[in-house]
Amino acid sequence: MATIFTRIINGETPCYKVAEDERFFAFLDIHPLSKGHTLVIPKQETDYLFDLKPELLGELMQFAQKVAGALKQSIACKRIGIVVMGLEVPHAHIHLIPMNSEADMNFNRTKLTMSAKEFTALANKISSNF
Repeated sequence: MATIFTRIINGETPCYKVAEDERFFAFLDIHPLSKGHTLVIPKQETDYLFDLKPELLGELMQFAQKVAGALKQSIACKRIGIVVMGLEVPHAHIHLIPMNSEADMNFNRTKLTMSAKEFTALANKISSNF
């Protein structure tokens, strides 16, 4: 059975897409820690990030670097943090999180609430900077 991320890639489940190429996909987290919190995934469905072939992992990180650059241009923040957790969805993914302090990376804190209109505008802004 396809993961939720594969269903997003295939257009079966809606998302706020930020960037895409032939091998990778990036979209806004719908339960963000901070404005612009983005998930970056390979289109290849692999459960664990470090099970990706080394070449694909390297290319994923290069794609994530481009997405992080677009985030930095779009969101006022000191840095773009990166987190690999990967337990909630069995599809390799990384979190890119705009941050101004280490507290912004705490997954136990209350998530932001944004409207569909806000998500759409933000995704469009980031995408235009990609």
